[in-house]
Amino acid sequence: MSPSRREFLGTLPTLTLAGLAAAGLPRPAAAAEPSRPQADRSPLKLGLVTYNLGKDWDVPTLIKHCAATHFEGVELRTTHRHGVEVSLTSAQRAEIKRQFADSPVELMGLGSAFDYHTPDPAKLRADLAATKEYLVLAHDVGASGVKVRPNGLPPEVPVARTLEQIGRSLLELGQFAKDLGQTVRLEVHGAGTSQLPHIRTLMDHARHPNVGVCWNSNPSDLDGAGFDANFDLVQERIVSVHLRDLFLAEYPWRRLLKRLVESGFRGYTMAEIPESADGVRVMHYFRGLWRAYQGLQ
Repeated sequence: MSPSRREFLGTLPTLTLAGLAAAGLPRPAAAAEPSRPQADRSPLKLGLVTYNLGKDWDVPTLIKHCAATHFEGVELRTTHRHGVEVSLTSAQRAEIKRQFADSPVELMGLGSAFDYHTPDPAKLRADLAATKEYLVLAHDVGASGVKVRPNGLPPEVPVARTLEQIGRSLLELGQFAKDLGQTVRLEVHGAGTSQLPHIRTLMDHARHPNVGVCWNSNPSDLDGAGFDANFDLVQERIVSVHLRDLFLAEYPWRRLLKRLVESGFRGYTMAEIPESADGVRVMHYFRGLWRAYQGLQ
């Protein structure tokens, strides 16, 4: 007797596709893939620097607005209303860490105003000591690094000597940061020091895995041999990126984002943009342009 339909179907899991074909039965349909845009997620991360936009928001407000606009992280600039400073007690530091840990927003880092170009040895030592305190603070609140900067070239000192001093300072800080699991992020900043060949020299003096470059999207990135040549000088040392207003047509934003992805960078690109009375709306628009420049839907 022929097997019943139920009995026959019960044997299907053990049949091969060739066996099904030999029996004159159709091949099973492949499981349908869920439809989604060709590229709907950037390999880069989007965050906010509180230097201007966000400077008057406390931590709960920052978390709320970043979550609402799908900004994944935040870099807290010193002296602003959020109040994440070295004066915080251990309990207050733990509370800041908890607030971010319980949210979808990462405390990406702290933004300091420390620099190391001064020809005054006492001021240099003071700035280095203050930076170390800030690195400890970053560790305690759950951040992964601190942004520092060069801020100029004293005219009374040979340029090479100043660059060596800044580089050696960064090396000292990198060694200190290692034990804390922190990264020292050197912002491409300052008159003269923002030239990418000088930043390359600083990185050569500061050869340490816990020291890297914060690309700052300056007009000077286009100087000399041009954007690509300047990017090539430091691409392997880039650990974070600051972005200005993306509507500024004189800067190659699409090229920057493309080069970052091609170089293997998978970190934060941070909006450092002017304050606004409608900050959340501006953040929505910023993210929209940021995605569009990457060809995302």
